[in-house]
Amino acid sequence: MVVIPCYNEEHRLRVDALDQALDAQPDLDLILVNDGSADGTSRLLARLAAIHPGRIAALDLPRNRGKGEAVRAGMRSACASGARYVGFWDADLATPLDDVAVFARILEDHPALLTVFGSRVKLMGRRIRRSEVRHYLGRVFATMVSVSLRAAVYDTQCGAKLFRAGPLLDAVLEEPFTSRWIFDVELLARLNRLHRAGQAPPLHALLYEYPLMRWEDVRGSKVSIADFPRSALDLLLIHFRYRA
Repeated sequence: MVVIPCYNEEHRLRVDALDQALDAQPDLDLILVNDGSADGTSRLLARLAAIHPGRIAALDLPRNRGKGEAVRAGMRSACASGARYVGFWDADLATPLDDVAVFARILEDHPALLTVFGSRVKLMGRRIRRSEVRHYLGRVFATMVSVSLRAAVYDTQCGAKLFRAGPLLDAVLEEPFTSRWIFDVELLARLNRLHRAGQAPPLHALLYEYPLMRWEDVRGSKVSIADFPRSALDLLLIHFRYRA
C-alpha cells in the first residue's frame, strides 16, 4: 500500500498514471492524503476513491501540516489496514509507480530489511533527469546527512520508499515529525536511536538503496533550491534531538 501526499495538486496530479498503475499492478493499493489543500484537491481525491473503491482511499487533513505529517498519517492508516508493505511516493510521480513492485521484490528476497529507498544515481543505462544545481546541492546535503547519521546513505530525499509493516515501523511513526520536509532523515535518526537502545539492528542492516532506472525532475515542485538553508537547519535540529 502506497501513500501519496497531496498539497494543492488539483491540476498537477497525474490521474492517468494512477489509473495505469492500478491496472498493471493488481496488488497495488493507494492512500491519497490531502494535506489541507486550498484548491480542489480534496474533491479530486474523493472522486478517485469513488472510481476505484477498495484500491484508492482518500484521507483528508483539515489543515496543512506539511509533507512529513501527511505521510505519517497515511502510513499509520496503511499499517492499521494490515498491509504487508507500506510506503510513500511523491505526487509528481517523478519515480514511476512501476518501481513499487521492484521494491516489494527486494523486501521479499531480504527478510531482514525494513525498507527500500529509491536512489537517484546517474549511471550509464539509467535515465535520471535532474538539474546540475539540484544534483550537486543534493550531494552536499547527502554528505551532511551521512556525517550526522554516521551512515553512508547516498540519497535520503528521493520521494520513493517502501517499508515492511510491523512493530519497528510502528515505533518510528509513533511521534509527530520535527521537520516538515526532511522527515526521511528524522525517520532514520529514530532507527539509530532504537539501535543504540538495543531495540533495532544497525541502519546498514535495515536499509537498501535501489538505484532507480528512471527519475525525472517535474516542474512545480513544492521544494525549491532556496529551501536548502532551511533543510540544513532542520538537519541540525534533528542531529541534536536524536544524538547519543
